[in-house]
Amino acid sequence: MQLSVQGIVRRFGPVAALAGVDLDVTEGEFLTILGPSGSGKTTLLKAIAGFEIPDEGAVLVGGQDVTLAPPRQRDVGMVFQNYALFPHMTVAQNVAFPLEMRRRPRAEIAQRVEDALRLVELQDFGRRLPRQLSGGQQQRVALARAVVFGPRLLLLDEPFGALDRKLREALQLEVRRLQRRLRLTTIFITHDQEEALIMSDRIAVMDKGRIEQIGLPGDLYARPATRFVADFLGESNLLTGKASEGTATLGSFGAVPLPVRQPDGPVTLLLRPEALRLGEEASGLPCRTHGTVVDTVYLGLSAKLRLRLEEGTEVLARIPLRPSAPPLPREGDSVPVGFSAEDVHVVPQA
Repeated sequence: MQLSVQGIVRRFGPVAALAGVDLDVTEGEFLTILGPSGSGKTTLLKAIAGFEIPDEGAVLVGGQDVTLAPPRQRDVGMVFQNYALFPHMTVAQNVAFPLEMRRRPRAEIAQRVEDALRLVELQDFGRRLPRQLSGGQQQRVALARAVVFGPRLLLLDEPFGALDRKLREALQLEVRRLQRRLRLTTIFITHDQEEALIMSDRIAVMDKGRIEQIGLPGDLYARPATRFVADFLGESNLLTGKASEGTATLGSFGAVPLPVRQPDGPVTLLLRPEALRLGEEASGLPCRTHGTVVDTVYLGLSAKLRLRLEEGTEVLARIPLRPSAPPLPREGDSVPVGFSAEDVHVVPQA
């Protein structure tokens, strides 16, 4: 393992920001730590970087215990949300700074800075000051500075949070391309679920100082291990019912076959909005009822509808928009609503 976090605990007074975190990251992997504000993800990143010393547990980088080592001895590059560039230094001087701190020869520094700026496509910006750059360009300078000395780990703490959506999406692809080109083990912090799904080899979902689940993006989305992960990652319909003899009674949908037999009693089922079918598409499905359209939101290639079912439960449906598709139902319309039993995922009980 390139990185191994073993039973990390970090307390601030009575609050445990990290409550026994275990995490292994393989060489060249892009791992995203995803969670809401206050979940402990930034504290975990700081413990890996050396800015926080854990109360318990160990941090190993490349098999070496660095738990008590200062940041400069960990061979870790870090990019912050606010860029953290020196305003009085030029772009080239900012990128050169970590090499100068390591007392590298002048000729080597010049060559590495040139290579790093070319890597982020800023080779003609070396003499400019940070204030003369756009936000996206400043973030690319910060990225160049983080990789110029050849770190073993790259840590990114919500680096795109201050950027507009279009620029953020462009930089997401750029960082992923750079990470793959350098085969650099990377840990990325975000609270943006879509960003995590797009960029990651694996995702670790955190809540209340613990890792709730870690796995491939598709696995976490389709088969969340806890109710928190099901609710936090993407949009979801969490429907409660009663399991009995391989089926679940689910409100007006009636008896829904379960993909895995469950003990008799309460059960929670996850149904993603894109799994719901409306109108004629729902008429032939065995799991169906009627719903009244509460509101509609257009999203470009799709539309999101909120429907109130016969028993009063509200669900979300995401419908693709095609030129040949029939018009969407309007607010107040009653429409058939259905889904296939294979689209249901049973959320483990807490």
